[in-house]
Amino acid sequence: MADLATHACPFASEVEVDESYFGASRVRGKRGRGAGRKTPVFGILKRGGRVHTQIVRNCSKAALQGIIKGTIDVSASIHSDGWRAYDGLVEAGFAKHHRIRHNDDQFADDGVHINGIESFWCFSKRRLAKFNGIPNASFPAFLKECKFRFNNRHGDLYRTRPILKS
Repeated sequence: MADLATHACPFASEVEVDESYFGASRVRGKRGRGAGRKTPVFGILKRGGRVHTQIVRNCSKAALQGIIKGTIDVSASIHSDGWRAYDGLVEAGFAKHHRIRHNDDQFADDGVHINGIESFWCFSKRRLAKFNGIPNASFPAFLKECKFRFNNRHGDLYRTRPILKS
């Protein structure tokens, strides 16, 4: 199933990018981004299409923009949140970059939003919560399963069962 979830076509048209952190709830009283022992994951969603995820070491500008340059076509219109790692995408050669500033209680503005990728994060975290924790070594496989299920959510998964058995 993990092999079926991977694809290497560049994303074009309108895409949403976002990062999320997977892991146990943060310790009460800790301030800041709260990602101490969590696993950072970067995601790209083509609007009306597929999602691509990649586990990253950190969510720095170099790490995220390296993935963006390798998977998104320069003619694409990129939608992101206000995280500073997305600064300079237009200067890097991308056609358009739209931002939503969650800090200002802004979540959608005239077609500019990242609700699609946020929907994937919610779907994945809800699905993985059922297991009451998974080992770090197994996390990539579980994430690929979530990606496969999300990308095929409108299809009949039982039709793919013979492919998975072979």
